[in-house]
Amino acid sequence: MGLLYLGTPLTWEKAKNHADHVRDHGITQFLHTWDRVKDRTGDELLWGDEVEYMVVTFDDERKNAKLSLRQTEILEELGETVGKLSRDTSLSASVPKFHPEYGRYMLESTPGSPYTGSIADLLSVEANMRYRRTLARTHLRENEIPLTLTSFPRLGTVGVFTEPHHDPKDAKSSHSLFLPEEITNPHARFPTLTANIRSRRGSKVVINLPIFEDERTPRPFVDPTIPWQRDIYPEDPEAKNGAALIDHIYMDAMGFGMGCCCLQLTFQCCNVNEARRMYDALIPIGPLMLALTAASPIWRGYLADVDCRWNVIAGSVDDRTPEERGLEPLKNNRYTIPKSRYDSVDLYISSQWANKPAYNDTTVPYDEAIKNRLLSHGIDELLSKHIAHLFIRDPLVIFSETIHQDDSSSNDHFENIQSTNWQTLRFKPPPPSSSIGWRVEFRSMEVQMTDFENAAFAVFIVLLSRAILAFNLNFYVPISKVDENMQRAQKRNAAQFQKFFFRKHVAPQGYVIPAAGLPSSGSSSLSEYCEQGLVTQMKDRKLRNCFPTPTRPLNIDDGSVEDEYEEMSMKDIFCGKESAFPGLLGLVEAYLGTLEATPEERRQIDKYLDLVRRRANGTLQTPATWMRNFVRSHPAYKFDSAVSQEINYDLLTAVDQIERGTLRVPELLPEDYGQPHLNGLH
Repeated sequence: MGLLYLGTPLTWEKAKNHADHVRDHGITQFLHTWDRVKDRTGDELLWGDEVEYMVVTFDDERKNAKLSLRQTEILEELGETVGKLSRDTSLSASVPKFHPEYGRYMLESTPGSPYTGSIADLLSVEANMRYRRTLARTHLRENEIPLTLTSFPRLGTVGVFTEPHHDPKDAKSSHSLFLPEEITNPHARFPTLTANIRSRRGSKVVINLPIFEDERTPRPFVDPTIPWQRDIYPEDPEAKNGAALIDHIYMDAMGFGMGCCCLQLTFQCCNVNEARRMYDALIPIGPLMLALTAASPIWRGYLADVDCRWNVIAGSVDDRTPEERGLEPLKNNRYTIPKSRYDSVDLYISSQWANKPAYNDTTVPYDEAIKNRLLSHGIDELLSKHIAHLFIRDPLVIFSETIHQDDSSSNDHFENIQSTNWQTLRFKPPPPSSSIGWRVEFRSMEVQMTDFENAAFAVFIVLLSRAILAFNLNFYVPISKVDENMQRAQKRNAAQFQKFFFRKHVAPQGYVIPAAGLPSSGSSSLSEYCEQGLVTQMKDRKLRNCFPTPTRPLNIDDGSVEDEYEEMSMKDIFCGKESAFPGLLGLVEAYLGTLEATPEERRQIDKYLDLVRRRANGTLQTPATWMRNFVRSHPAYKFDSAVSQEINYDLLTAVDQIERGTLRVPELLPEDYGQPHLNGLH
C-alpha cells in the first residue's frame, strides 16, 4: 500500500470531470520518467516481500474467532516501536516496516531495507518474516493473533464476526448487505474508492462463487442468510433481482476482495529491457503459483467449490459499466473492456525477439491517442500499447489538493492509474528523485499460514527469476492460455488434478536439456549441461542481476505457436517430464549449480525447494485442501457446506498452533517443521 494522502477526496460525480486531466498529466509524468531513466543500467539485484496479516481476536468462552478492528491503534504503537528501534544504532538488523491496508483488521509488513543478491540475504527471509510477526504480536492484546490467512472464513456472515461488532445497515460507502462500514480502513482513500467503484459501475459489485455441494447441501442452494427483503439503499433489491445466483455464495462489496491477504515480491532489474523481459517470463508462472499456494476455500461461512481468492478480488473492484462489460451497446463509454481492472496480465511487453506477435492473441482495448503520443516520443509499439491499455481506466480516487502537480517532479497522476490496474504482474518505472531502478512486482500468490511456507515460495521465485535470466529461458505461451490457466488454477485442488498450458521447450533453440538431467531428478549431469552452454563454469557467491542480452539464433524455427505448448500436470511443470523438460525446479537447481554455496546453505535452500516440489507432486496438500478437510472432519460439521462459528474458531486455533509449531500436520508441512531460530535477521 503506497503513501496515503491527507486531503479532500472527490465523489465520483466530481472526480470524473478530472479523469482526462489525470490521464493526460499521468502520461506527461511517465514521459519525464522515461527521458530521465530509459538508459539507466547496471542496477544490482535488490528485492523484497510484502506479507499481509489479519489480526484475529479469540473469544474462548463463546468459541468465536473474530476480526479485530484495531488497525489504527496497533499501527500507532508499532510505529513508535519501529522508530525507537531505528534510532538504536547497536542493532545489526534493519527494522521492518508496517503499513495500513484496506481492511481495518489488516497489517502489511515489509523488510526494513531491500534484500540484496547475497546468499545470506536469501536465507534471512524466513527469520525476517518471523521477526515481523513477533514484533506485531508484542503490540496485540493477549487474545489477539496476527494470522497470515488469505481470506477470513466468516467475513460477512450473520452474527458477530468483528470485534467490536457493527451492523451492515450503516454501510454508506459499499451499501453491502453483509459488511459494515467499519470493516474498512477509515482513511478517506478507502471508503471513497469503495463508493466511487459502486457509483461508476452503476450498481454494487457482484461476486458469485459456486457452492461446494456436500452430502446434505440443499439442492438447489438458495442462501437463507441473505437479507433478501432489506430496503435501506437503492441497490438492496439487486440480490433478489438476479445478482445473487442460485447454487452460489453471493458477495456484494469491495471488502470481500480487498480484505484478502497475499504474498507479493518486487525485484529491481538491471535496466528497463531486463525488467520487460522478466515481466514477460513471469506472466505464465502467475497462475501456477496461484494454484500451488491456494489457501482460500471458505467464503461468507460456506465451503466454496474453488480454492483461491483471485476472482473474488477481480469482482470486488470491477468498476466497469454495463456498456463496458458488453451488456449494452456503447453509448456513454468508449470501450468494451473484457476484464476487471484487477485480473491477469493482458499483454507481453518485451521487445526481445522471442516475444512473437502471436502470443498477444486476445482483444486488448487501448487509448489510441495516448499510444500515438508515446510512439511519437520514441517509445516502441509494445510498451506504448501497454501504457495506453492501462490508461483506458478512469482514476477512482482524486484528492482536490493534488489535481495540479509539477509533472517534472511528481508521478502521482501516473501512479493513480498504474497502481489501480491490479494485475498478476506489475511493471514499475523508477519513482522521481529516487535511487530505485526499474522493477517488476509478482502478485498472484496467496499468503501461507507459516513463515516457512512464505519464505519457501519467495526463495523459489527469486531463484527462478535468476535462472530465467542466466539461461535465457523462454516461457511464452499465448495470453489466452494464461487466462485459461488462471481460471483452472482456482478450481478445487487444482495443483493435483488440473492441467495447465505450458511451453514444451524452454531452453534457447540449439540447446538440448538432458533427460531429466538436472539435480532435481537425481541423475545429475550438470557438467554436461554446462558444456552445452547453458551454465557458466564460473561460480558466483551472489545472485547476479545483469546478463547479456539474448541474441537471435541464426536458424530459428518460426513454426506454429500452437505446437510450442501442451497441457501438463503441475508435477510435470515443476518436477520435469521425461527427457524433454527438466521442470522449473530442475532449472532452479541448475542455476544453484552456478552459485558458490556452502553445504549448510544448500541444505536450507533445499528444504524450501522440497516444499515446492512436494506441493507440485501432491505429497503435501495446499492450505486450501487442508482447510477443507479440517472442516469436513470436524464433529460439528453437518455436511451441508456451512462453516459454523465453532468450526471457524477451531480452524483458526489450529492455524495458529500450526504456525507456532505446536500442532504437527505432516499432510501440510514437512515432518521436521518447527519454530525457526531468530538468526540471520536482515
